[in-house]
Amino acid sequence: MQLNLLVLRCKNIEITKAFYEKLDLTFIKEKHGKGVEHYATYIGDMVLELYPLKEGRVVEESRLGFSVEKSCFENMKKYMISSYEFNARCIVVVQDPDGRKIELVER
Repeated sequence: MQLNLLVLRCKNIEITKAFYEKLDLTFIKEKHGKGVEHYATYIGDMVLELYPLKEGRVVEESRLGFSVEKSCFENMKKYMISSYEFNARCIVVVQDPDGRKIELVER
């Protein structure tokens, strides 16, 4: 089994897109049939999609983790909420604009 799709619902997809672009992701705008416009990018074979949050809904409390280039740590400095070591590797925890915690590990 391999994860191939992750959809994040966002209060403001433009702000959230800008956040994830700091992790060197490049998004394209999509619309499937009569669905809403959203953004999509590939992370390996997995598709990450950013959709607007439907009115009256709350953002899930998912926690994500990404292996990133060291340069991304500097890009995400202002979003950092904590850091720790695990298996002799530094892990930086940042918070995205929707409040999700994202763990960043140097590749």
